[in-house]
Amino acid sequence: MATYTLNNDMLVTPRSEYKVTRRYHGKVKAVVFDWAGTVIDCGVFSPAGAFMELFSEEGVEVTSQEARGPMGIHKREHICKILEEERVLKKWLEVKGSNPTPTDIDRMYAKFVPKNLTALKKYSKLINGTVECVRDLRAQGIKIGSCTGYPSVIVDQLKPLAAHQGYTPDVYVCADEVPQARPLPYMVWLNGIRLDVSPIEAIVKVDDTTDGIREGLTAGCWTVGVAKTGNYVAATEEELSAMPHDELKRKLKRAYAILEDAGSHYVVDSVRDVPKVVTDINRRLAAGERP
Repeated sequence: MATYTLNNDMLVTPRSEYKVTRRYHGKVKAVVFDWAGTVIDCGVFSPAGAFMELFSEEGVEVTSQEARGPMGIHKREHICKILEEERVLKKWLEVKGSNPTPTDIDRMYAKFVPKNLTALKKYSKLINGTVECVRDLRAQGIKIGSCTGYPSVIVDQLKPLAAHQGYTPDVYVCADEVPQARPLPYMVWLNGIRLDVSPIEAIVKVDDTTDGIREGLTAGCWTVGVAKTGNYVAATEEELSAMPHDELKRKLKRAYAILEDAGSHYVVDSVRDVPKVVTDINRRLAAGERP
């Protein structure tokens, strides 16, 4: 039985002078992918277009940049964030005569979901390299998770569209399945539970938005930002191929900076690069590093 002594008005035991820490030296066990802009819908046009159409019907036009600003979070919260933009709120007051209410937001969210479902029919193409990336990871025994700012009703429609193209993650976690979505860590943690993977250091989160990266950082796992195919370049794969070199370079530089500033451990062009990142994370884990 431990003997307690009084030291500076605190009860201590000799053992409290020693601290034992455990470090994970194994390999990556799971990679959790975001959806739009990461593995599907290059440039994230499905939700962005739905938000622009939604606000237009309210008599409040929003720009692509305003619609994309909060990308990654729960879509109801996304509407709230757009309405917090000074220019948008000013226009709303001009048109509506009063501040937006929770009832307004509920009504708009109810209209957004079917708009996004319609847009999925046009913007559901897998991003090139996704199938090969997942095949490579699974060959290493790595499990594949997924999470998104989309609610379950949208992901239920997305699953067969992705599966038809060869992408079927092991688990699906949606924004409406957790108490709060991004940037809080609950969707990543729920992936870990459903995948039966621990410790958190063995999980890698891949995302194209700042809130998706913050989600991974808060969860305690490794994070990989996806720049070229994501929200901040905002171009389809065809547009990327046709884009003048200097313009693409400028947009990529901005996207990389945004994701780096969010705290990403790595930033890459696309999911094609994820297996190389996992190899480097395995090296760092073996050396005793942590996220």
